[in-house]
Amino acid sequence: MLIITKINASEESLDEIKEYLINKGFDIHQSTGANRTIIGVIGDTESLDEQQIESMPGVSQVVRIKKDPKE
Repeated sequence: MLIITKINASEESLDEIKEYLINKGFDIHQSTGANRTIIGVIGDTESLDEQQIESMPGVSQVVRIKKDPKE
């Protein structure tokens, strides 16, 4: 799952998103660009509610990565 932040999302918003994911038992990988940050969520994200995450401050979009049916 990828979480794309709004342009110039605050550090407080980013911290809240990361804390939420870590408390749920997920590892994260953060990629910070000039205007946006992308947070990669590592683990089985089936239990995460996309709409709940999208409603968090600073979140622009949530992209779920589909599993390869061959795996």
